[in-house]
Amino acid sequence: MLPHHPGKCSRLHGHSYRLEVAVAGPLQADGPARGMVVDFDEISALVRPLIVERLDHASLNDVMPTPTAEHIALWIWDALAGKLPHLTEIVVWETPTACAVVRAEDARAR
Repeated sequence: MLPHHPGKCSRLHGHSYRLEVAVAGPLQADGPARGMVVDFDEISALVRPLIVERLDHASLNDVMPTPTAEHIALWIWDALAGKLPHLTEIVVWETPTACAVVRAEDARAR
């Protein structure tokens, strides 16, 4: 809920968010992730406990002061950036047609 919002978002409500985590960098030359920047299983192993389990079916107002899609994307960036070195972009889809994007340069500019 966004108490400062003049519309329906000021009341308790929910969304079915979709999250995109993008990485960029050199392809690994050997090992089990050969040909990949980062194995998707490694990304999932970070995202599930740090993000999904923390936010799924939670009151976002209890997790962050202003749970807009933009702040959710920044919160996710902060949770993953130190653990996923090749992280370049977080996209949080609030609806099928509305999203917030945080890129590495945006996160550094804060």
